[in-house]
Amino acid sequence: MSDEATQELQVTPDAVAGGTTHVSDEVVEKIAVAAARSVPGVVELGGDVARFFNAVLDKVGLDQVGDARRGCSAHVTNGAAVVNLVLVISAGHSVPQVTDAVRAAVSAAVEAYGMRVDEINIRVDDVAMEAPPA
Repeated sequence: MSDEATQELQVTPDAVAGGTTHVSDEVVEKIAVAAARSVPGVVELGGDVARFFNAVLDKVGLDQVGDARRGCSAHVTNGAAVVNLVLVISAGHSVPQVTDAVRAAVSAAVEAYGMRVDEINIRVDDVAMEAPPA
């Protein structure tokens, strides 16, 4: 047996390596889409063409392809994000109330990841009409 004592190395803030962190646009898009989908009155994200292609993908069993970022684009510069969303809202919901709630949810979600949100631009592309009662 050795008489050597085990030494414990302590990690201090001085020992942490420097560098930069870059959060990709795609990460912010996924965060924003998840937050927007959680808002009551938001039925779908994406414009007509994106929803059409998603319906085709549903039919061939690839329904999850691209869903995480569909209906959203983001640009991140120096830790600040500009987010653009395309929404379909449910009939009977107030557009200003839904879009205000989406802005609040997206802003809170992105800021929870340590970034600042400079703008959230929203285009309401469609209204989903409820199916008539049978």
